[in-house]
Amino acid sequence: MVASSCGIDTTKIETRLFINNEFVNSKSGKTLDCIDPATEKVICSVQEAGPEEVNAAVQAAKAAFDLGSPWRTMDGSARRDLLLRFADLLERDQDYLVRLEALDNGKPLGRHGQYGTAVDIGLVISTFRYFAGWADKLVGKTIPVDGSNFCYTRREPVGVCACIIPWNFPLTMFAWKLAPALCCGNTVVLKTSEKTPLTALHAAKLFQEAQFPAGVVNILSGYGPIGELMARHPDVDKVAFTGSTAVGHKIQQYAAESNLKTVSLELGGKSPMIVLDDANLEEAVSVANMSLFLNHGQCCCAGSRLYVQESIYDQFVAAAIAKAQAIKVGGAFEGDGDFDQGPQVDDIQFQRVMGYIEKGKKEGATVATGGERHGSKGYFIQPTVFTDVTDSMTIAQEEIFGPVLSILKFKTDAEVIERANLSKYGLAAGICSTNLPRALSMAHQLRAGTIWINTYNNFDPAAPFGGFKESGLGRDKGEDGLDIWLETKCVLMPIHGPKA
Repeated sequence: MVASSCGIDTTKIETRLFINNEFVNSKSGKTLDCIDPATEKVICSVQEAGPEEVNAAVQAAKAAFDLGSPWRTMDGSARRDLLLRFADLLERDQDYLVRLEALDNGKPLGRHGQYGTAVDIGLVISTFRYFAGWADKLVGKTIPVDGSNFCYTRREPVGVCACIIPWNFPLTMFAWKLAPALCCGNTVVLKTSEKTPLTALHAAKLFQEAQFPAGVVNILSGYGPIGELMARHPDVDKVAFTGSTAVGHKIQQYAAESNLKTVSLELGGKSPMIVLDDANLEEAVSVANMSLFLNHGQCCCAGSRLYVQESIYDQFVAAAIAKAQAIKVGGAFEGDGDFDQGPQVDDIQFQRVMGYIEKGKKEGATVATGGERHGSKGYFIQPTVFTDVTDSMTIAQEEIFGPVLSILKFKTDAEVIERANLSKYGLAAGICSTNLPRALSMAHQLRAGTIWINTYNNFDPAAPFGGFKESGLGRDKGEDGLDIWLETKCVLMPIHGPKA
């Protein structure tokens, strides 16, 4: 059937698993339903991977990484060209991917100047092109060791990499993992979230069309136990995971209990957004709004702890409430689609976020706006702002992953830095100030992997992203993002004759 509102023929959506350059059905015959979170209706059912498919995908990736294989012997410039060809195919299918991502995930389309899947898919394309440029520039060093010796290093791919990605930015996280992994010459088995598998499966068609060698990219749809099998598999050399901190702990455990494979993690956050008394108020309100409400609050780096200096607190809060109330909530394919906020991804997340809202009310925070379900169909939640929040409240400590903003008051810079750093997380932070030396000093004191000043959620493929503390290990994106996909090999040999 054709979902007329989005213009996608749902009978033609790719739903099979992608293993060794072929689309295959699950041997178990099991499928999982993809639900449109805006309507709560089934879009289609995709094949659910089981243990046999995990092993088949890993073995395909292992064979593709064998010495002498087409992928292993390929020059860096040829890998570059393959990645650029793939990026061109993504661009060709950009409109379809924008609509499919919105249908599967619930994001707005972002075609009226606001954030949405159009922004995401544009970043996906630029990420593949950025890392394509690194493929022929992975250099080692010559090292002047003592004695008559020649010493140099090589940067080599890790090998078979298991990538496990989340549902909040499906194709973006796909790009953050696959682009650098392939740029460095690794082979990949990627598991999508069971909530949002569809755009990755379409992208698999494009890897096939771009003529990547068989086994280099394998894509599985399935639930959490499949990720555990990948993380424990003895023929997997590395696991890269983006998701919750709780599962991140388990991924490290699985790697340790198997073959001590390399692990990189991009995990949860409870990021502080700090508004100083010298901030441009209008700009600060917009930045703070974007820091939390972008992607319906479903961001690991969401600025969900908003600290406002007491001298401007009342004025700022009034403006922040008005800004939240102006957010347009609706489905991507409802009317003209001119909405800022869509639904939460599924009923599990909807109930989780509503539970946190109730906790906030019970613990004494004030609902300044929102706090209820939006409408009666779909997993929509009203943009919610809490005031009178203290650091000890659950909504100020735990990652909510929804459109729920907590506003707290502070007096001094030293105080807010200490309070901001008390969290077990350290993924990101934001600062609004017109005094740049003051803001930079604060940025250097905050324990977080990314600090945004007078902006937020500003992503570029060249800028590294990752967390301190329980927000993760390693970095995605940028030159620093290459390190987690490479091993350093040292080669040393004696040189005969006089030292020169």
